[in-house]
Amino acid sequence: MSNTAFKSYDMVGVKEDVSDVISNISPTNTPFQTLVKTESIHNTLFQWQEDQLAMVGDNAAVEGADASDSVLNPTTMLSNYSQILTKTIRVSNTADKISAYGRAKETALHLSKKSAELKNELEYALVGKAQDAAVGNETTARKFGNVFGHGATGQALIDTGNVIDHTATPVALSENDILTANQKLYEGGGEATILMIKPGDSLAVAGFTAAAGRTRMFDGSADKTIVNVVNLYVSPFGEQKVVLNRFLKADSALLFNPSYWKIAVLRPWTRIPLAVTGDANRTQLIGEFSVKHLNRKASAAIRGLTGANVTIGQ
Repeated sequence: MSNTAFKSYDMVGVKEDVSDVISNISPTNTPFQTLVKTESIHNTLFQWQEDQLAMVGDNAAVEGADASDSVLNPTTMLSNYSQILTKTIRVSNTADKISAYGRAKETALHLSKKSAELKNELEYALVGKAQDAAVGNETTARKFGNVFGHGATGQALIDTGNVIDHTATPVALSENDILTANQKLYEGGGEATILMIKPGDSLAVAGFTAAAGRTRMFDGSADKTIVNVVNLYVSPFGEQKVVLNRFLKADSALLFNPSYWKIAVLRPWTRIPLAVTGDANRTQLIGEFSVKHLNRKASAAIRGLTGANVTIGQ
């Protein structure tokens, strides 16, 4: 008996089976921005002051002696510029009307993507390179001095005495360098709560547990799980949460207390519909930010480390 059933192979106009979910695994975690609080500024150039106590010395007075004036030192004025970050999308009216899988409107999809990209690019501007402040002009963009750079007055945002520098002969991240950086902080009155490293250096930190005399903690679970991760580093100088940052400057590690840093906001992220000049809509995403270190001795950095960071597509 012949099979005369109408089969799917004979059908015309079959609807494509396209998933209604668009998968995007591009990185969006921005640890430095997450850890550090924001504060408002009101000019493209803003200033703040830092202070410190005099070095400890002998203090003994002769009985009945006249009072003598102490040496009084002024505060140090620091400053930085703001930096504009922006992206603009242009989508035709037809593209916004056409039905598409995975999104209601093409404009909304691209606004969401560009917003995430801007957040990543701010993280990179903050900690992804050594960037010095630049006043800018009509043809050159204004830039803030970032965590590894210099502010508007030329001072490094992290005191140079708190930087362990291996740039002449790059080395792998070592526990000795982390301890030395912590010691420098402690002697200057600071105490880091965060150890921020690039993903590749997490392997070095995980390897610290292999040292003789180290204790590895297990949760007693019945499953056969091998745990090889260090989330909290404890040293004689305190505890630091180990935080990975794929945007961190590739040759550096950062020890800091988030309460001593501020992300300065002149203009928060804003979406601006631009004038219509044809059969398309243009939208600009824009914000203006900077960074502020309340006291340059409150953080430490290790630089000149080997190994590249993850390359992020722009």
